[in-house]
Amino acid sequence: MAQFFQIHPVNPQPRLIRRAVEILLEGGVIVYPTDSSYALGCQLGEKSAMERIRRIRRLDDKHNFTLVCRDLSEITTYAKIDNQAFRLLKSLTPGPYTFIHHATKQVPRRLLHPKRKTIGIRVPDNEICRALLGELDQPILSSTLIMPDDEHPLTDPYDMRELLDKHVDLVIDGDFCGLEPTTVIDMTAEPPEVVRQGKGEAAPLN
Repeated sequence: MAQFFQIHPVNPQPRLIRRAVEILLEGGVIVYPTDSSYALGCQLGEKSAMERIRRIRRLDDKHNFTLVCRDLSEITTYAKIDNQAFRLLKSLTPGPYTFIHHATKQVPRRLLHPKRKTIGIRVPDNEICRALLGELDQPILSSTLIMPDDEHPLTDPYDMRELLDKHVDLVIDGDFCGLEPTTVIDMTAEPPEVVRQGKGEAAPLN
Protein backbone atom coordinates (compact mmCIF):
# COMPACT_ATOMS: atom_id res chain seq x y z
CA MET A 1 0.00 0.00 0.00
CA ALA A 2 1.45 3.34 -1.07
CA GLN A 3 2.10 6.11 1.42
CA PHE A 4 0.48 9.47 0.68
CA PHE A 5 2.21 12.74 1.59
CA GLN A 6 0.64 16.17 1.19
CA ILE A 7 3.64 18.44 0.67
CA HIS A 8 3.35 22.22 0.43
CA PRO A 9 4.18 23.32 -3.15
CA VAL A 10 6.01 26.48 -2.06
CA ASN A 11 7.46 25.53 1.34
CA PRO A 12 8.00 21.75 1.33
CA GLN A 13 8.07 20.21 4.81
CA PRO A 14 11.64 18.96 5.44
CA ARG A 15 10.44 15.94 7.43
CA LEU A 16 8.30 14.69 4.55
CA ILE A 17 11.04 15.40 2.02
CA ARG A 18 13.51 13.35 4.08
CA ARG A 19 11.08 10.44 4.33
CA ALA A 20 10.40 10.56 0.58
CA VAL A 21 14.12 10.38 -0.12
CA GLU A 22 14.48 7.46 2.30
CA ILE A 23 11.87 5.64 0.22
CA LEU A 24 13.89 6.32 -2.93
CA LEU A 25 17.09 5.11 -1.29
CA GLU A 26 15.32 1.94 -0.17
CA GLY A 27 14.61 1.12 -3.81
CA GLY A 28 11.10 2.57 -3.93
CA VAL A 29 9.11 4.12 -6.75
CA ILE A 30 7.48 7.48 -6.05
CA VAL A 31 4.97 9.75 -7.78
CA TYR A 32 6.08 13.38 -7.54
CA PRO A 33 5.29 16.77 -9.11
CA THR A 34 7.49 18.62 -11.60
CA ASP A 35 7.00 21.92 -13.41
CA SER A 36 5.15 20.28 -16.30
CA SER A 37 3.25 17.29 -14.87
CA TYR A 38 3.46 14.51 -12.30
CA ALA A 39 6.13 11.89 -12.84
CA LEU A 40 7.20 8.44 -11.69
CA GLY A 41 10.67 8.40 -10.17
CA CYS A 42 13.25 6.09 -8.66
CA GLN A 43 16.90 6.14 -7.69
CA LEU A 44 19.45 5.97 -10.50
CA GLY A 45 20.82 2.43 -10.72
CA GLU A 46 17.80 0.74 -9.10
CA LYS A 47 17.07 -1.78 -11.85
CA SER A 48 14.06 -3.39 -10.14
CA ALA A 49 12.43 0.01 -9.50
CA MET A 50 13.04 1.01 -13.12
CA GLU A 51 11.35 -2.21 -14.27
CA ARG A 52 8.36 -1.42 -12.03
CA ILE A 53 7.99 1.93 -13.82
CA ARG A 54 8.16 0.13 -17.17
CA ARG A 55 5.36 -2.20 -16.08
CA ILE A 56 3.15 0.65 -14.81
CA ARG A 57 3.44 2.46 -18.13
CA ARG A 58 3.83 -0.70 -20.30
CA LEU A 59 7.03 0.62 -21.81
CA ASP A 60 9.38 -1.38 -23.99
CA ASP A 61 13.15 -1.43 -23.52
CA LYS A 62 13.60 1.32 -26.13
CA HIS A 63 11.85 3.94 -24.00
CA ASN A 64 14.08 6.85 -22.99
CA PHE A 65 14.01 7.62 -19.29
CA THR A 66 15.02 11.11 -18.15
CA LEU A 67 17.55 12.09 -15.51
CA VAL A 68 16.06 14.88 -13.42
CA CYS A 69 18.93 16.97 -12.07
CA ARG A 70 19.38 19.78 -9.56
CA ASP A 71 21.44 22.14 -11.69
CA LEU A 72 23.87 22.53 -14.57
CA SER A 73 26.85 21.27 -12.61
CA GLU A 74 25.07 17.97 -11.99
CA ILE A 75 24.11 17.71 -15.66
CA THR A 76 27.76 17.82 -16.71
CA THR A 77 28.42 14.61 -14.75
CA TYR A 78 26.02 12.67 -16.98
CA ALA A 79 25.96 14.55 -20.30
CA LYS A 80 28.67 15.77 -22.69
CA ILE A 81 28.23 19.52 -22.94
CA ASP A 82 30.33 22.03 -24.88
CA ASN A 83 30.45 25.78 -24.21
CA GLN A 84 27.69 26.66 -26.70
CA ALA A 85 25.35 24.03 -25.24
CA PHE A 86 26.17 25.19 -21.72
CA ARG A 87 25.12 28.76 -22.54
CA LEU A 88 21.81 27.56 -23.99
CA LEU A 89 21.08 25.31 -21.00
CA LYS A 90 21.94 28.13 -18.63
CA SER A 91 19.35 30.36 -20.33
CA LEU A 92 16.60 27.70 -20.20
CA THR A 93 17.09 26.07 -16.80
CA PRO A 94 15.38 25.57 -14.51
CA GLY A 95 12.30 25.10 -16.67
CA PRO A 96 10.00 22.71 -18.55
CA TYR A 97 12.58 21.42 -21.02
CA THR A 98 14.12 18.02 -21.68
CA PHE A 99 17.54 18.07 -23.37
CA ILE A 100 18.84 15.11 -25.36
CA HIS A 101 22.61 14.76 -24.95
CA HIS A 102 25.36 12.29 -25.64
CA ALA A 103 25.84 10.52 -22.33
CA THR A 104 29.01 10.20 -20.28
CA LYS A 105 30.23 6.89 -18.89
CA GLN A 106 28.52 7.75 -15.57
CA VAL A 107 25.17 6.77 -17.10
CA PRO A 108 24.32 3.04 -16.90
CA ARG A 109 24.16 1.53 -20.40
CA ARG A 110 20.62 0.22 -19.93
CA LEU A 111 19.37 3.83 -19.66
CA LEU A 112 20.81 4.93 -22.99
CA HIS A 113 19.16 5.08 -26.39
CA PRO A 114 20.41 1.76 -27.85
CA LYS A 115 21.75 3.25 -31.11
CA ARG A 116 22.63 6.85 -30.34
CA LYS A 117 23.96 6.45 -26.77
CA THR A 118 21.97 9.50 -25.67
CA ILE A 119 20.08 10.40 -22.51
CA GLY A 120 17.35 12.89 -21.64
CA ILE A 121 18.26 15.46 -18.98
CA ARG A 122 16.14 18.13 -17.28
CA VAL A 123 16.18 20.64 -14.41
CA PRO A 124 12.56 21.35 -13.30
CA ASP A 125 11.42 24.61 -11.76
CA ASN A 126 9.40 23.07 -8.92
CA GLU A 127 10.09 23.54 -5.21
CA ILE A 128 9.14 19.99 -4.15
CA CYS A 129 11.26 18.51 -6.91
CA ARG A 130 14.14 20.82 -5.99
CA ALA A 131 13.91 19.81 -2.33
CA LEU A 132 13.88 16.09 -3.19
CA LEU A 133 16.95 16.44 -5.40
CA GLY A 134 18.80 18.46 -2.78
CA GLU A 135 18.15 15.86 -0.10
CA LEU A 136 18.89 12.91 -2.41
CA ASP A 137 22.13 14.48 -3.70
CA GLN A 138 21.83 12.72 -7.06
CA PRO A 139 19.45 12.71 -10.05
CA ILE A 140 16.05 11.02 -10.04
CA LEU A 141 15.42 8.56 -12.85
CA SER A 142 12.07 9.73 -14.14
CA SER A 143 9.20 9.10 -16.56
CA THR A 144 6.03 11.15 -17.06
CA LEU A 145 2.99 9.68 -15.29
CA ILE A 146 0.87 8.80 -18.32
CA MET A 147 -1.13 5.59 -18.00
CA PRO A 148 -0.91 3.18 -20.97
CA ASP A 149 -4.27 4.00 -22.58
CA ASP A 150 -4.29 7.73 -21.80
CA GLU A 151 -3.19 10.68 -23.94
CA HIS A 152 -2.43 13.03 -21.04
CA PRO A 153 -0.67 12.72 -17.67
CA LEU A 154 -2.68 12.16 -14.51
CA THR A 155 -3.31 15.40 -12.60
CA ASP A 156 -5.20 14.41 -9.43
CA PRO A 157 -3.04 12.81 -6.69
CA TYR A 158 -6.09 11.07 -5.24
CA ASP A 159 -6.70 9.35 -8.58
CA MET A 160 -3.01 8.41 -8.67
CA ARG A 161 -3.30 6.90 -5.20
CA GLU A 162 -6.34 4.85 -6.19
CA LEU A 163 -4.83 3.60 -9.46
CA LEU A 164 -1.29 2.95 -8.27
CA ASP A 165 -1.77 2.03 -4.60
CA LYS A 166 -0.26 -1.44 -5.05
CA HIS A 167 2.33 -0.45 -7.64
CA VAL A 168 4.26 2.46 -6.11
CA ASP A 169 5.61 3.18 -2.63
CA LEU A 170 4.68 6.84 -2.30
CA VAL A 171 2.34 9.38 -3.91
CA ILE A 172 3.21 13.02 -3.21
CA ASP A 173 0.31 15.45 -3.40
CA GLY A 174 1.98 18.70 -4.39
CA ASP A 175 -1.11 20.42 -5.77
CA PHE A 176 -1.85 20.85 -9.48
CA CYS A 177 1.34 21.23 -11.50
CA GLY A 178 0.08 21.02 -15.08
CA LEU A 179 -0.41 18.42 -17.78
CA GLU A 180 1.52 19.83 -20.72
CA PRO A 181 4.69 17.89 -21.59
CA THR A 182 8.16 19.38 -21.62
CA THR A 183 9.67 20.86 -24.75
CA VAL A 184 12.29 18.41 -26.00
CA ILE A 185 15.47 19.81 -27.53
CA ASP A 186 17.99 17.55 -29.27
CA MET A 187 21.36 18.97 -28.29
CA THR A 188 23.22 16.43 -30.44
CA ALA A 189 21.93 18.15 -33.60
CA GLU A 190 23.76 21.09 -35.15
CA PRO A 191 22.21 23.52 -34.47
CA PRO A 192 20.09 22.20 -31.56
CA GLU A 193 16.67 21.06 -32.78
CA VAL A 194 13.24 21.20 -31.12
CA VAL A 195 11.84 17.68 -31.56
CA ARG A 196 8.72 18.24 -29.44
CA GLN A 197 7.12 21.58 -28.68
CA GLY A 198 5.66 21.53 -25.20
CA LYS A 199 5.30 23.88 -22.28
CA GLY A 200 8.71 25.52 -22.64
CA GLU A 201 9.10 28.37 -25.13
CA ALA A 202 11.52 27.54 -27.92
CA ALA A 203 12.11 31.16 -28.98
CA PRO A 204 15.70 31.27 -27.59
CA LEU A 205 16.71 28.73 -30.28
CA ASN A 206 15.58 30.94 -33.14
